[in-house]
Amino acid sequence: MAFLAAGVIKGTLGVGLPIAAVGLMTQFIDPRLAISLVVFPIMFSNIWQIYRAGEIKKTVMKYWMFAVVLAISLMITTSYTAKVATDFLVAFVGVVIILFSLMNLMSTPPSIPEKFDRPGQLIAGLTAGVMGGFTAIWSPPIAAYLIARNTNKDGFVRATGFLFLVGSIPLCLGFWQNGLMTGPVALVSTGMIIPTLAGFSVGEIIRRKLKPDRFKRLVLFFFLLIGLNLIRKAVYG
Repeated sequence: MAFLAAGVIKGTLGVGLPIAAVGLMTQFIDPRLAISLVVFPIMFSNIWQIYRAGEIKKTVMKYWMFAVVLAISLMITTSYTAKVATDFLVAFVGVVIILFSLMNLMSTPPSIPEKFDRPGQLIAGLTAGVMGGFTAIWSPPIAAYLIARNTNKDGFVRATGFLFLVGSIPLCLGFWQNGLMTGPVALVSTGMIIPTLAGFSVGEIIRRKLKPDRFKRLVLFFFLLIGLNLIRKAVYG
């Protein structure tokens, strides 16, 4: 159910799969397991998103620096995920979700001029990699950068699909090396591709029929409640 709901959100907004899936599952299961289960759905849903969006070569050339920094920092960070306390992980996921929600609810986010694009990619890529290595959620810095660059709707979907796919590869390898991605977990994660893509298809239909801004605000408020509840869970048990 978590992956079906996350797929609907991903299909509607182009982002939000790991935040929704991890946020929902962490209410009931260990955060390390929740984080590990999203790896293959992230990978395959973004392959599908890139295929549907098109202009792959242009997107790669524009965001290659962001992708390289993201991949390296993510791979390094995943080596520490298994050593972090559970309560810290729960709280960290909660903070990430709250920041993501509040950032996207802002009506006038700050912009990055063209001359600062490269430094912006470096900072956002590093931040996304560290965040993603601990929680499998690296969309907040990516979304923040793209919004600050005033990226249009189609460009946003293409860039997020590419960068999420790039991040999913070192995430999978890192989790396999630190023991979080075991055979049974990989099998379940692979199975979760089915409800994810089913939800994605439903999300595309919703995106065509509903006003995107209204749906986006509802989802972000939902994320905000999830994040607050995770922090409550980490503090009070």
